[in-house]
Amino acid sequence: MITMETIQSGETPLMWGDKRYNSWNYHLRQTFGEKVFKVPLDGGFTCPNRDGTVATGGCTFCSARGSGDFAGNRRDSLVQQFEEVKERMHRKWPQAKYLAYFQAFSNTYAPVDVLRPMYETALEQEGVVGLAIATRPDCLPDDVVELLAELNERTYLWVELGLQTIHEETSRLVNRGHDFQCFLDGVEKLRRHNIRTCAHIIYGLPGETEEMMMETAKACAEMDIQGIKIHLLHLLKNTPMVKQYEAGLLRFLDKETYVKLVVDTLEILPPDMIIHRLTGDGPPDLLIGPLWSLKKWEVLNAIDDELKRRNSWQGKRFSAPRSGLVRSGGGR
Repeated sequence: MITMETIQSGETPLMWGDKRYNSWNYHLRQTFGEKVFKVPLDGGFTCPNRDGTVATGGCTFCSARGSGDFAGNRRDSLVQQFEEVKERMHRKWPQAKYLAYFQAFSNTYAPVDVLRPMYETALEQEGVVGLAIATRPDCLPDDVVELLAELNERTYLWVELGLQTIHEETSRLVNRGHDFQCFLDGVEKLRRHNIRTCAHIIYGLPGETEEMMMETAKACAEMDIQGIKIHLLHLLKNTPMVKQYEAGLLRFLDKETYVKLVVDTLEILPPDMIIHRLTGDGPPDLLIGPLWSLKKWEVLNAIDDELKRRNSWQGKRFSAPRSGLVRSGGGR
């Protein structure tokens, strides 16, 4: 339930607990009545953007572990990974339930008879209350979507789709391997079955201006998606983007600019959209920059402070979507 806070200006911001945005943590506590955290897993998948089906080399920003640097070790079984990562997280939250999070690479990029037992194994682990599955929009064939629809009928499910940007020139530059329409088609496939869908976007991609980043945010605000992850671009060692950086194609965002972009974005997103992430932290041993991102809580606190300074909140400037990209209600 959203509570209200009265402040001196007379405007009453929307509040989600103690936050001025609809946070992932708040949503999970409201849904399950207790702390729930993700247990990131590596299912041993690859990606059509790496194996030659679409392209090779992968997205230029993607790490050798397929953006699953904090997931379990793919050489271990899913059960072993789950236990090891869970115990690590339990040091912070000793009393909690779990979402099994298939994070590394593209986690629907396999035949159904391979995917089904993996998802079922994860759901069988004690304390697991649902699944989160990260993938690409071009990895959603009809039979896989049917499997996801079946899971959605009997467990709590999110499917996370990488968008990163709506701008085709940027997508080509980072070797994304699909266009914006492919992403919209993927969302439509999932929402046809009422599957909760979360979009990933990245601020700070090579060549993008603040205006371009906000155009991506505005597009997301108008889509039928139920969640969003806003990532700061991290330049990691041994990624193809290092060469782009050395060629002068990439300039790091400073913290003040990033905080402004995030708050501008929150203001235009619909209040019912779940904010899964506002920043992140790359592996310290791999991170080239921006180094200020390592102080994750300072960034999150700066976002909170900027919202308060503006007397603003998620959805303050949200307007009705344009025809053709109409949002419907949230997931089951």
